Amino acid sequence: MNIGVPKEIKTQEFRVGLTPAGAKVLTDAGHQVLVERSAGEGSGFTDLAYTDAGAEVVDTKEEVWARGDMIVKVKEPIAPEFELLREHQLLFTYLHLAAAQELGAALIERGVNAVAYETIEPSPGTLPLLMPMSAVAGRMSVQAGASLLERERGGKGILLGGVPGVKCGRVTIVGGGIVGANALRIAMGLGAQVTVLDVNASTLAYLDDIYGGRVETLYSNPHTIADSVAHADLVIGAVLVTGARAPHLITKEMIAQMESGSVIVDVSVDQGGCVETSRPTTHADPTFTVHDVIHYCVANMPGAVPRTSTMALTNATLRYVKTLADHGLEAAAGSDPGIMRGINTYRGTVPHPAVASALNVAHVPFSPG
Repeated sequence: MNIGVPKEIKTQEFRVGLTPAGAKVLTDAGHQVLVERSAGEGSGFTDLAYTDAGAEVVDTKEEVWARGDMIVKVKEPIAPEFELLREHQLLFTYLHLAAAQELGAALIERGVNAVAYETIEPSPGTLPLLMPMSAVAGRMSVQAGASLLERERGGKGILLGGVPGVKCGRVTIVGGGIVGANALRIAMGLGAQVTVLDVNASTLAYLDDIYGGRVETLYSNPHTIADSVAHADLVIGAVLVTGARAPHLITKEMIAQMESGSVIVDVSVDQGGCVETSRPTTHADPTFTVHDVIHYCVANMPGAVPRTSTMALTNATLRYVKTLADHGLEAAAGSDPGIMRGINTYRGTVPHPAVASALNVAHVPFSPG
């Protein structure tokens, strides 16, 4: 199979869909890998590294998309790439279609067979291709929030870890999954006072146990969220409903109760955001203010640390890329339930029920054509 790896064109997105080491695994298996020139440079991978791995470096994105039977990316295609989408072409990348209605319509209209990293689900609740970037984003969320709390960045002038004789900063994390657990790890390491809210009692019990009761764990409901948000210096939004738009658990009324100079980092923004006042931002212009509260809502946070992120992502995706390349989508989906659940669009239909609901189109179960 011809596997195309285009250069990402989202604002300040420096990751690439495949490392040279990943390309070698595929070329050794008899596949042709086409990499757009300089696609890997942002992650520290030269064109020579790809050619040494057996890949072909091509000059234009148009050639990559035209020759690729499968396109492997990091972020969802954006408007300038829509015209490059081909009928029956296999697209394997993060899609987040619940927050990308125009892309969803384009994929359906053009008959693209799109498999989303974030909905590959080998067993209920297990999301192996979302996990590495969620871990990166969770850890980055506290770094970003701690920096924004500094006075020269517009924050209230709080050091999260405090110093002897001075109270430490207060961090509220809404959602105790992969993002939340990784945010918690960094916040605790900095010495902050941390509250985690979740609706899964087992998750709360696990976090309470591993941190020896040093973390406040609360069952998530409108009252506990409102109270925790109002008293927080930094709020991390870490809510995920697989394939669906994130619910607005943090309302604008809650934001209005926060102190001026407080910070919100909404990691859920790529699925629409769990904060009512959120809107997607970029690394070039990452923040805005509502009710004197700083909002950081970058939809591709791991793109700021592309070498770490690209290597972690390829470690997770390569097995699936190879399976799809070796067997094709239909056979791969038939033998792997995780891949089956990953299919977001197929021959003009939407097989994933949550994605279909988010796009307001009919759910049509996957039926190989």
